[in-house]
Amino acid sequence: MTALDVTIARVTDDEAGELLTLRRAAFVSEAQVYGDPNIPPLTQTLAELREDLAADGVVTLGARAGHRLVGSIRVSLEGQRATLGRLAVAPDLQGQGIGTQLLFAVLPYLPEGTQEIWVFTGQDSAHNIALYEKHGYEHQYDRTAGDLTYAYLRKILGDDEPEDDAAPDVVEHA
Repeated sequence: MTALDVTIARVTDDEAGELLTLRRAAFVSEAQVYGDPNIPPLTQTLAELREDLAADGVVTLGARAGHRLVGSIRVSLEGQRATLGRLAVAPDLQGQGIGTQLLFAVLPYLPEGTQEIWVFTGQDSAHNIALYEKHGYEHQYDRTAGDLTYAYLRKILGDDEPEDDAAPDVVEHA
């Protein structure tokens, strides 16, 4: 299947209401998996979301198909570590590559020296875990918070880049 063509850019405060609506629509299926309508993406208020969008060390990207916000991802930056969260794709467009495009779109926003990216998702969210593992994230541990158990996955940056010694020698001809 060909990925849906989207434009990805930072989400602005003016788009906060649209982002809140997207996240709520996208996370309903997660709430159903866990039988809990009170998961954080569904209880966050517009004021809390606006505060998060303005926070230092946080980047929120949105994917647009035309004028419609169809996906988003939040990146928290701290030292040599980035933590992804709130990866959301509009329910009617899930499975069309938007989530994958968002995972890769965060890379240019990472400060130089970032060594690892972490992500967490519900332990029973098999589809989410499979997506992250497909793109090089490895399960590290599980942690329970309240009634939910989260799976934490990590990707070490640079693993898929060739080592300097492995690069082929280039010979220039005059």
